[in-house]
Amino acid sequence: MKRAIYVAPFGELADPRVLAELASAAEEHGWDGFFVWDHIVHRSPAKAIADPWVALAAVACATSRLRIGPMVTPLSRRRVQKLARETVTLDLLSSGRLTLGVGLGSAQNGEFEPFGEVVDPRERARLLDQGLDDLTGYWAGLFEPAPVQRPRIPVWVAAEWPNRRPVRRALRWDGLFPHGLPGPDALAELVGEVREARPADDPFDVVVAIPPGQDVKPWARAGATWTVTEFGLQPTRARVLEVIDSGPA
Repeated sequence: MKRAIYVAPFGELADPRVLAELASAAEEHGWDGFFVWDHIVHRSPAKAIADPWVALAAVACATSRLRIGPMVTPLSRRRVQKLARETVTLDLLSSGRLTLGVGLGSAQNGEFEPFGEVVDPRERARLLDQGLDDLTGYWAGLFEPAPVQRPRIPVWVAAEWPNRRPVRRALRWDGLFPHGLPGPDALAELVGEVREARPADDPFDVVVAIPPGQDVKPWARAGATWTVTEFGLQPTRARVLEVIDSGPA
């Protein structure tokens, strides 16, 4: 099981130079990935927020090994053709280390209706599926250059427990990022469904977000392939660095 740092680029971490510093330290201390939230605005107390793509470009330049990416991008509020350019450019910049996390997003944070974005969750789901199909077309040759990674950039799909429609969507792609799990037993249930639906030799990631200090062994036994350590709405450089320095073991 791989371990990653997963931060909201809010407050002190809205400075991409700070994110690059933290990612470099994570790589030095043996972590496997560095992921950031993707938001335009967020509920209180979050005010200062960094753009994830500019921030991830800084992270890519400060590292050479870490897997990086947004967790997660709601495709319904993205122009897919622009996202295609951003993802390929970042994949090239990072020498093939990008994973694209996608989902419906949440209407609770005030970043849909005030900006004229789609609010209805079913329509957002439709736009997500259409966006993914369009995105893979751009990656496959409609746009040049192509991504470094073959056959394409990996896609992880977010799902809210216990909903199964997002799980079925994730099965078409490369990974599942479930939210709201009551515990490892629920994850094991999802992993069982994944194994029934996909060939055993077909790689598929199952990603779980955990707070700092939580024992990862029960999640590993339940079938997680990644655990990402999350710091909530008010991450501080000092706290994130403290966890990074303690290492992923």
